[in-house]
Amino acid sequence: MIKCFNSIKIVIIRGMTTTTLPTPSVQLLEVSPEYAGQRIDNFLLARLKGVPKTLIYRILRKGEVRVNKGRIKPEYKLQAGDIVRVPPVRVPERDEPVPLAQGLLQRLEASIVFEDKALIVINKPCGIAVHGGSGLNYGVIEAFRQLRPDCKELELVHRLDRDTSGLLMIAKKRSMLRHLHTALRGDGGDGVDKRYMALVRGNWASSIKQVRASLGKSNLRSGERMVEVDEEEGKESVTVFKVLRRFGDFATLIEAKPITGRTHQIRVHTLHAGHCIAGDTKYGDDDFSKEIRDLGGKRLFLHAYMLTVPLPDGGELKLQAPVDEMWAKTVERLSAPI
Repeated sequence: MIKCFNSIKIVIIRGMTTTTLPTPSVQLLEVSPEYAGQRIDNFLLARLKGVPKTLIYRILRKGEVRVNKGRIKPEYKLQAGDIVRVPPVRVPERDEPVPLAQGLLQRLEASIVFEDKALIVINKPCGIAVHGGSGLNYGVIEAFRQLRPDCKELELVHRLDRDTSGLLMIAKKRSMLRHLHTALRGDGGDGVDKRYMALVRGNWASSIKQVRASLGKSNLRSGERMVEVDEEEGKESVTVFKVLRRFGDFATLIEAKPITGRTHQIRVHTLHAGHCIAGDTKYGDDDFSKEIRDLGGKRLFLHAYMLTVPLPDGGELKLQAPVDEMWAKTVERLSAPI
């Protein structure tokens, strides 16, 4: 339950006509126990539907959002009983989502590999963002809110890059979201095991079994966010690797198991090891990617193919997701004798 105080209406005069309209006003939101542990940015994104994501992060960055009268960062995790002060922001009067194309909805419905009362897991196609923003009106979560209108608590458990395919979890209940966030942090020793496949340039040495390189973020002049190895100020980041298949000295299919969960971690760690991922327009090699495209591989070759999740009742959920036809045919052509 969320308590909201301070609703104000004023009279706006346009020409000679007086119209009474609701205007933005300060909101005070009391956080109830079921929202404890949620990040403040995600909390506001869910509460302020229709408000641009860029605006929400702007008011957070400028300190206009306060928790218990103090400034907080976007990654602040809420506690039960916190009082969140939200500055005046205009929320569209009509909160109806723009209907998405039936073809997209059907494609995502068909991508479900597991669903029960508390959790949905899909094999996300390459090229579909997990949420709207940055010029996109929709993503996976917006689509599933239309596909499952009776599920009022749908939230992404984690994220995949737009061009990364594979297993993605969507919680249908707050209790499952909290449980999986705890598991993702590894609290209590029962963590989530995520494995990715990646097609990388060159012959990956069997001796490279782990990359431990701290990662930091920087902004280019264009405003594009990049991640780079930064041993002094970056966050500790670890990925475990294993060779799955070799294609001579040209390419290697590897498994990547991220121990930490940093942005673009696998993509930057493979680059750091000297083997960038095929089709990676941000961290990759244009010549290598072109050769893969000439074989029909017009995508980023990073796929979350295996997932092991501890369940609240003490059981375990193990899932695998196949690669798409484009990936499979490209690898088949790589294997063909010249």
